[in-house]
Amino acid sequence: MMKEMDYVVVATARGGQVAAYAATTRGLVEEMRRRHDTWPVVTAALGRVATVGAILTSTLKEERHQITLQVNGDGPAGRILVVATGTGDIRGYADEPHVHLPLNERNKLDVSGAVGKNGSLYVIKDLGLKEPYRGMVPITSGEIGEDFTYYFAVSEQTPSAVAVGVLVDVDLSVLAAGGILIHILPGAHDQDIAELEQILSDLPAVSSLLRDGLTPEDILYRVFPRDLRILERKEVRFQCNCGKDRLGRVLISLGKQELENLIEEQGHAELVCHFCSEKYYFSGDELKDLRDHALS
Repeated sequence: MMKEMDYVVVATARGGQVAAYAATTRGLVEEMRRRHDTWPVVTAALGRVATVGAILTSTLKEERHQITLQVNGDGPAGRILVVATGTGDIRGYADEPHVHLPLNERNKLDVSGAVGKNGSLYVIKDLGLKEPYRGMVPITSGEIGEDFTYYFAVSEQTPSAVAVGVLVDVDLSVLAAGGILIHILPGAHDQDIAELEQILSDLPAVSSLLRDGLTPEDILYRVFPRDLRILERKEVRFQCNCGKDRLGRVLISLGKQELENLIEEQGHAELVCHFCSEKYYFSGDELKDLRDHALS
C-alpha cells in the first residue's frame, strides 16, 4: 500500500486579492502522537499547531529558513513548540503529553482547556537576516485557529482566517488532520471580506472534510468555486534534525567539570531529544572523549 503524502496547496483567488492555503497533515500528526505518546486532547492541540507550521512552510523562500511557533498557555498541556523549515520538515512537542479532560460542551476534545486561555503565542521567523522576526500576541481562546487568526490580524496586520483540526480515532490514532489559512490582501473590498467570512463560517470542520475523502484542493474549491488559481503543492513531513553528534555538542557545552561529575557519578549518559523522543546513549569512554574537548 502506497504511503499517503501530507502536503500544502498554495493558491490565489478573487483576482489575486486573496492568498489561500490548505493542508492535509494526518501522517505528520500521527508520527508526533506515536513518538510522544500523546493522549487525544494533546494530540489535537499539538496537531493543530503543527498544521499551522506545515502551512507556513509554504511561505518560506529558502530551505534554510525556518519558523518557530510557541504556544505558552496556562493549561495542563504546558508549552507547545513546533519548528517548521523551508524543506517542509516539521518537528514539535508539548511539555505534558498525558492530559485527560472531559469533552467540552460541543462534545469535542477540549483543546482550549488543555492549552489554557491565558498566556502568549509567539511566532519567530528566521529568514537568514541579521535578527529573526519575532511576533507575540496574547492567547485569545486556546483553540489555536482563533489564536493564529488574531496573531495575523494584530502582529502582521493581515486580516486572515485560520481553521485547523485533528480527528482522533477510537484506538487513539489520528484519523484526519489538516487546515486552511486565508489571507485577505490589500485592495480587497469590504463586501468580498464579508462574503468570505460567511462562506468560512458555513464550512464544515476541515478535519471532517478530509476524513470524508476531500483533498486540500477540493476544500479550497468549496471556498472559491469560481476563480481559484492553484500555484504550488508542497510536501510536508515529520523530520527531526537531532543526532548523536548534535547531542554530543550539548554535553560538551556543560564544561569539563560537569562532565567529570557525570562520569564519576553515573559512568554514562542517556539524552532524549525533546522534539522526537529518540534516545542517545553515551558510554563512559565517550563522555571522557567529550570532556577532553570541552572548555574548562
